[in-house]
Amino acid sequence: MASAKPAAVKLPNSYELLAVRVQKIINSSGAQKAKAALIGKIADESDDDWAQLLGEIAENDNVILAHRDDGAVQLFWQPPSDD
Repeated sequence: MASAKPAAVKLPNSYELLAVRVQKIINSSGAQKAKAALIGKIADESDDDWAQLLGEIAENDNVILAHRDDGAVQLFWQPPSDD
């Protein structure tokens, strides 16, 4: 009887960690109620990861990104209408 090898655990990369952090902010009850969230880059996060994430968020319809002077980004969204 062959013993099963334990599956290798894939650790999240820096972009995935950033995306999870921002997703938690966006999915918070306060943000969902306001249909708005304030996100900001943490010092140890990659500038490239941050730019990629903002680009992907901006591609979504019904989402507005407002860049603030302090470097944070305010997100506003409207759910798609059921027309």
